Amino acid sequence: MKLYNTMTNKLEEFKTIEENKVKMYVCGPTVYNYIHLGNARPIVVFDTLARYFKYKGLEVDFVQNFTDVDDKIINRANEEGITPEELTLKYINGFFEDTEALNISQDVKRPKVTENMDEIIDIIKKLIENGFAYEKDGNVFFKVKKYEDYGKLSNQKIDELETGIRVSITEDKDDPLDFALWKKKKDGEIYWDSPWGQGRPGWHIECSAMSKKYLGDTFDIHGGGQDLIFPHHENEIAQSRCAYHGEFARYWIHNGFVQVDGDKMSKSLGNFFLLREVLEKFSGNVVRLFILSTHYRKPINFSFENMEDTKKTLQNVVNSINKFEETIGKFSGSEKKGEISSETEKFIQSVNDFDEKFVSAMDEDMNTPQALSTIFNQIRETNKFVNEVFENGEVTFEDVEALKKSYDSLKIKLQNVFGIDLVIEKKSDNSSELTNNLIELLLKLRSDARKERNFKLSDEIRAELKKLGVAIKDNKDGSTSFEIE
Repeated sequence: MKLYNTMTNKLEEFKTIEENKVKMYVCGPTVYNYIHLGNARPIVVFDTLARYFKYKGLEVDFVQNFTDVDDKIINRANEEGITPEELTLKYINGFFEDTEALNISQDVKRPKVTENMDEIIDIIKKLIENGFAYEKDGNVFFKVKKYEDYGKLSNQKIDELETGIRVSITEDKDDPLDFALWKKKKDGEIYWDSPWGQGRPGWHIECSAMSKKYLGDTFDIHGGGQDLIFPHHENEIAQSRCAYHGEFARYWIHNGFVQVDGDKMSKSLGNFFLLREVLEKFSGNVVRLFILSTHYRKPINFSFENMEDTKKTLQNVVNSINKFEETIGKFSGSEKKGEISSETEKFIQSVNDFDEKFVSAMDEDMNTPQALSTIFNQIRETNKFVNEVFENGEVTFEDVEALKKSYDSLKIKLQNVFGIDLVIEKKSDNSSELTNNLIELLLKLRSDARKERNFKLSDEIRAELKKLGVAIKDNKDGSTSFEIE
């Protein structure tokens, strides 16, 4: 199997450290809100990768964390008038509610930052002892320039980083590039005791500590969204290698963004759709198929129209699988044994070929669109086989066994690898679909009016939408989002 390694910027042959065992760490969500569709993409992508490893007979040790202490969490908790612990519990529970619909495997370790404070403090101590970190007035910072390979993952050089950096007036660092490992407590903030006083960890140190605890100094795969390459993953590498001198992760895998009208979907831009909002209109099976229909490293453009197309595709797949199951049930037990026909022999060979093509596609950097193409082609060939053999002649035992072979092959690939349950989809709420389509059309018209500096028309559209209970939010980068109040 080949995987694209962000560290080397090329496809590499994937070889595990331990024979027949994969150790994989993936950065999980910061739980200050419900996850949006952009957050869901790495969850589905790496769940599918773990499923495929198991399909190939490998044992998988999979860790994906929760960040449950962070500036955003503290700020959001203050806004809602609850403690950070109450806030994170609410959204961790929400995470499990949402991802259950996506058929995410339960065979994953999900540690929390707040449960690993001793390990975090230990690695910071180690970095200070090794001369790669220093304490100033209760804060601890990492010495970026002392780590010679800093910037290798993100293809950046130290002098380029210095050019674009802005120095924070609130941090007394030795160098503007240095980043926080431990933050001194501020009034009213959650804190832990440490050798440097009361405080809490910086963002990056948590994953270095938890990956070390659960997977060791060196493991196979570290993954996440491409927005984490810098600074998060770059900083993780520096911390872990300087503390423990291991290789850390051998393969760095990053998925592309989910976009809305060409802009990255994110909470900070305000142009996001919560996964639970999408799940009100589409099943988790549709969401999974939508995500896996695009190669994991490429951007996906989200729209309700694209989701509807995916739903129709999935329904056609389910209808075919059900047809095969019904045909097997109808003829099992009553068929006669006989010599296998050349037509059936040819079909059996085609099923074997489709399985090989599926593996070849997945082995080439987890090319799920190509793998899906082999599945769709197999469904077409199986439909053809059923129509020609089971509806136009005497059915033999060998014919039924051939159909069973294809049926089982399809179910294993769709359910076990792609995590898609083969169930009948509910009919769409046409009125809701129409409402969203009309809103998107009005947003486009308003966007065009703004580009043409027709602010009168733009304001009129905003006012009319507000009457309908639709709030419009314009962002600094020019993108627009809406929510129904």
